[in-house]
Amino acid sequence: MSPPPHRLLSTGLPLLILILSVPLSVAYAEPSVELDAVQVKGQTTAAASAAFSVTRQDADEIREQRVQQVQQLFRNVPGMHLARIGLGGVADPIVLRGFGAGGHGADIGFVVDGISLNEAMSHADGYADLNVIVPLELDNMTVFRGPVSALYGNYNRAGVVALQTRRGGQYVEADVTLGSHRTWDAQLAGGWKIGERQHLNLAAQAAYSDGFRPQSSGERRTLAARWSIDVTPDLQIAVSGRAHQASADNPGYLTAAQFHADPYGIDPRMKNDGADKHLHTARADVNVRLAAQTKLLTYVYATQQDFTRWFTRGAALAATWSQREETYDRSVLGAGMNLNGRHAMPLGDLTWVAGVELLRERTDYLKYEGLDFRRRIGIADYDRRFTLDNVAAFTEIGWALHPLFQPTLGLRHDRFTGQCAVRGPERSTDPCESLPRVDHTSPKLGMRSHVHEHVELRASQAEGFALADEMAKYALGDSRLSPNVFRQTEIGANVKLPRQRLTFDVAAYALRSTDEIAMIAPGEYVNAGSTRRTGIELGALWAPIAPFDLSVTHGSAHSRVRANVDSTLVGKRVAAVPRTMSTVTARWRPAAGWQGTVAWRKIGDWAVDAANADTYPGYQRWDLGLSYAFPGRMPITVHAMIDNVTNRRYATSVNTVGYAPGAPRMIRIGAQLGF
Repeated sequence: MSPPPHRLLSTGLPLLILILSVPLSVAYAEPSVELDAVQVKGQTTAAASAAFSVTRQDADEIREQRVQQVQQLFRNVPGMHLARIGLGGVADPIVLRGFGAGGHGADIGFVVDGISLNEAMSHADGYADLNVIVPLELDNMTVFRGPVSALYGNYNRAGVVALQTRRGGQYVEADVTLGSHRTWDAQLAGGWKIGERQHLNLAAQAAYSDGFRPQSSGERRTLAARWSIDVTPDLQIAVSGRAHQASADNPGYLTAAQFHADPYGIDPRMKNDGADKHLHTARADVNVRLAAQTKLLTYVYATQQDFTRWFTRGAALAATWSQREETYDRSVLGAGMNLNGRHAMPLGDLTWVAGVELLRERTDYLKYEGLDFRRRIGIADYDRRFTLDNVAAFTEIGWALHPLFQPTLGLRHDRFTGQCAVRGPERSTDPCESLPRVDHTSPKLGMRSHVHEHVELRASQAEGFALADEMAKYALGDSRLSPNVFRQTEIGANVKLPRQRLTFDVAAYALRSTDEIAMIAPGEYVNAGSTRRTGIELGALWAPIAPFDLSVTHGSAHSRVRANVDSTLVGKRVAAVPRTMSTVTARWRPAAGWQGTVAWRKIGDWAVDAANADTYPGYQRWDLGLSYAFPGRMPITVHAMIDNVTNRRYATSVNTVGYAPGAPRMIRIGAQLGF
């Protein structure tokens, strides 16, 4: 299954040719100018975000971690956990702030350059596949913990992962890694200045692995490009695009008995499960400087994607073992504009952003049950078209009135409408109606205070929301429902102790959901549920001597059901949320160019099912790394890593379907080059 190198170009070459066909040499009389990179949403409010818990990783830090997938960066975010389910081509669940279904579901918002990756109806409501992003193309990744940002709406209850790609600059970088089980990954990124006014940024990735279980091979290829031009000193235009293709075989879950007997085996009843995905997206941005510190930003974009998943339903989910196909043909059109600025006022600096955005997402959904090794039998269980329209307006303001009093205020209003239509013969009799109009306004309020030169305190209250899940949005009776509302209260502190060479950030939060949506009969839903989530998060860096540093991230999460239509669930833990998530990383630089790394990751126990009838005790693992950076003008670093050094047998996910085993000891070697 290992792909030949030329196949990387087959997916993205037409897109690249289209972008490069834009004229790149235009003469102007004005002098050369360097404008700020085109943004989608106002980054001038970045300072205001300090009123909330935010974790940011910049390009150098990202590259130093030598990841092949963006989601591997989450281990260094307090209270964040990647619960791998071992199904290639399918997004893994991500835990944050007591929620357990980010990425694979709707609990976390994911945005790239301000545009959402979340999918309204693909496999699960809010599904988001981060494999379409090349790690080497990132300028930074910012994780907003909790529903704190007014710039993002739906899927924002546990937080938002904002990915910013590189803009401008002159660089050529390559990362290549080889590993166990015929695993390899190649990434390339480049930035070029063309003439006096134009920039071109490219990024590409190709990856393949045989996997550590039978029937677990997978491959993916991504190509991204962006071209920008400074038309005048106050006007900048950019066009960009992305192409992605991925395919994988899936080994499925194991029963408890199978996992304990052989965690790297496969159930003999599994069929030829797998996934296949193609994505193409294009966008255009216009950035106008209206005044020295005021900008008008506009964008339009379009996405076309098809995603098919085949998976065998075991005894835990079906009366007999049966293969299912789910196919999603998805198209998205979006546009937006916002004003943002930063101003020096007599009482303190003022930063603000205000904007509107429009989104139309259409998904053609096909579901077949009882396939014969991917061969469809009979008519579809579902053959439907879902349309979701979203109109939103938002504003966010931060005002540094005094070192002790620096408030922030955010407000967002969302309106949703939609349609459901049956496209062809289907077995389902579930309702398929219009989505009644849903409106929701989400306030965000925060305050930070510099109480000491090295101590900053913060406090905030923020609200998020969720629509009815998946097809429930289009069911009869849904017109009586209110959105599921999430309200978070948080306090935090950031402390720097220069003499001790110690920096740490700590936060405590309480997040309660109300008006949870539950089905009481086919096609009938009510607001009848409440959940409370509390926790503490810590991030620290200690560098007692120059050659050594120690970093710690830790999070605890206590999630309990407070009300439910099923009274037996009241007081139970929310399933799939570990009690604790910790990472400790030590780095030692014994000589020039050399660095050794030891990392320990500990995941606490979690409830396997809603009734808490079963609990998995969690796991821990150790990873080692060694690298050497060659001296000279051309940056070259070689590295070797051993993941799961002790070859511990553990499960990264245990749910009502079964066990997903974690990888055994894995060895990786690679090189990072700069030109």
